[in-house]
Amino acid sequence: MVFKRLLGSLGVGGPTVDTVLDAGAVRPGGPLSGQVHLKGGNADFDIEHITLELVARVEVEHDEGEGEGVVAFERFTVGGGFRLAAGAEQSVPFTVTVPWETPITELYGQALGIVLGVRTELAVAGAKDKGDLDPLAVGPLPVQEAVLEAFGQLGFGFRSADLEYGRIGGTGQRLPFYQEIELTPSPVYAQHFNEVEVTFLADPAGMEVVIEADKRGGFFSEGHDALTRFTVSHTDAEGADWNSVVEGWLRQLVEHRASYGGHSSYGGHGEHGGHGSHGGHHSGPGVGTAVAAGAAGLAVGVVGGMVAAEVVDEIGDFFEGDEEDEG
Repeated sequence: MVFKRLLGSLGVGGPTVDTVLDAGAVRPGGPLSGQVHLKGGNADFDIEHITLELVARVEVEHDEGEGEGVVAFERFTVGGGFRLAAGAEQSVPFTVTVPWETPITELYGQALGIVLGVRTELAVAGAKDKGDLDPLAVGPLPVQEAVLEAFGQLGFGFRSADLEYGRIGGTGQRLPFYQEIELTPSPVYAQHFNEVEVTFLADPAGMEVVIEADKRGGFFSEGHDALTRFTVSHTDAEGADWNSVVEGWLRQLVEHRASYGGHSSYGGHGEHGGHGSHGGHHSGPGVGTAVAAGAAGLAVGVVGGMVAAEVVDEIGDFFEGDEEDEG
């Protein structure tokens, strides 16, 4: 499904744009392909440039509390410099590379409640209009899937996922926001953690895995967050014993509670704050089961059993409303 809109800056009779993405989810750092279909208006127009903009809905913390906004995190010029005759139709194919830190929107085919889109900007005769927006589906890299599957195998459950505006200090983060995947602890770790939040910061060489644990307090101690990070290679996806690797990460969080609770080099996520949960779904034997049980009931107005077309409508309504606000 695509969202068509007449170029309002040109008025009635202007060209229209309809971007169609190739089927299937892309991966972080991978190619995104499709075609921009143009249809001429009632006169000839010079197409100066066609630009694709990757946008995300993010949570923003401010003095009054929390809100939501739209952030553009990448732009690609995919065509332009030609005349579109009146009534003519022309297609511009494109293949671009999405950023390595692009958030994942689905896992095992189940939506995580993350809203990403590809917005098309057409510049014609000095006027610009963002005339088309399409939802973008992003699947996990093999190493991301391996880490999440290990958490599931260890009994952790999927709770929710969101995008937080801000930066995690001490990391190589490049985008102005980051993704947090919230997990409920297994019975073994429930006495230590209320929840665990996992953030992936990928690059061509590998990936930083940032883990934040919301710790439980005792009768004579306050609960606090523990934060640490680990670096893995893309080549580690196959062959590594990920259950053991993730167990080792969790043991460090438990054993070094005091030092990680006051860990300053990563800011203790000091450049952002916490966020609310969207429910509690517990895992089965793996994260695949957990996501299948929980992902359909997350944010963005998605409820269990809602068909994919309705999910797309929710995404479209959100972004179209944002464009209207921009004027």
